Amino acid sequence: MVGFGGGGERLPRRVAVIAGLLLAASAINYMDRQTLANASKRVVEEFALTNEGYGRLEEWFGYAFAAGSLVFGVLADRVSVRWLYPAALLAWSLVGFATGFTRDAEELLWCRTALGFFEAAHWPCALKTTQLILTARGRALGNGILQSGTSIGSILTPVAMWWIMVRMGQSWRLGFQIVGLVGIVWIFGWLAATRGERFGASDRAADDAGARPPTGAETLARWAAVLVVVVVINTVWQILRAWIPLILQKQYGYGEGETLWFNALWFGVADVGCLLAGWAAWWLAGRGMSVKWSRVATFAVCCALCLALLAVPALSGGPLLLAVFLVAGAGALGMFPIYYSFTQDISRHHQGLVTGVASFFAWVASARFQKLFGQLADQTQSYSVGLAAAGGVTVVALLAWALLWPADRPRADADAEIPA
Repeated sequence: MVGFGGGGERLPRRVAVIAGLLLAASAINYMDRQTLANASKRVVEEFALTNEGYGRLEEWFGYAFAAGSLVFGVLADRVSVRWLYPAALLAWSLVGFATGFTRDAEELLWCRTALGFFEAAHWPCALKTTQLILTARGRALGNGILQSGTSIGSILTPVAMWWIMVRMGQSWRLGFQIVGLVGIVWIFGWLAATRGERFGASDRAADDAGARPPTGAETLARWAAVLVVVVVINTVWQILRAWIPLILQKQYGYGEGETLWFNALWFGVADVGCLLAGWAAWWLAGRGMSVKWSRVATFAVCCALCLALLAVPALSGGPLLLAVFLVAGAGALGMFPIYYSFTQDISRHHQGLVTGVASFFAWVASARFQKLFGQLADQTQSYSVGLAAAGGVTVVALLAWALLWPADRPRADADAEIPA
């Protein structure tokens, strides 16, 4: 196992086990979330929803996620994540299970809203944990592994939904019920693996303790960069995640089975992009590049991949269109481990609050844009313009990191090491 700290040390076994559980939690989080996207065409037809109506489901999921981000962000700094994490996961799993019993669009909306609120606990709890067990240099790679769990869950979900709906000919409702039960196993594994762990200050990375604290102006600049970036990248990712299955079927005429298998491939490629982004930032920092610019350089590559969406209005269905979606997915997800690593540099003691506040702004914005994306599709009878705009706006996030985020702070003991 490679070291995450930079000195070639091996990753402790307890850290490896906890990291694996965090990856699994990300997978479960997205399995519950993505079930609707994979059943979207059936749900839209059964409940007679317009594109705007489907966007409303994603909109209220986003608003609830924003509220939950604040609540659980505060709690993650005050309550042991050993207990908060499994409690929240149990709650969102039960809500996901209940979604399979909804009778109309209104009940479905309530379930999606509750799901969004409880799922918001995942990121404050997970990032609080990785901040405590990994060093600054290693966090991009560690967060890449954490984020990659979302793709694993999203790969498994369309395969499972294909088997249930297409192969077995069952209702989309059964998928929600089965996926909702998956989280129970994780809870037992987490409680067993973290027995005796307090996730206290003694577990913090040693390199953080030697860094000079940022000035007030630097802190404001960091916050400005984080808020701009998270609004952009979360909106882009959530639009691609939620709409690609429906777009392929309604605009390009792909069948349900084809769409589900492509969706699994899409998340697989996104997962590769996420892991490579985390690894690239870690590798560049190890080759002498500053932590900031190793991350910015990696983010720039991800941005370039997302810009492929600018070609969508000129394409019809076919291999080239699908290749554009794959490339953009890798870039969109690859931005997240870089973003998480920057947020973990803002505060060593209030990571939950930092994550919660940033997520609140991100999800309020993306929730609104989900509905606007649907409205634009209804008005233009096409999804192409919205997709191109989503790709182009990622440049704004890149500029925010490059121009707003301050240079790396020197270590507090640096002056003592310079000869008089």
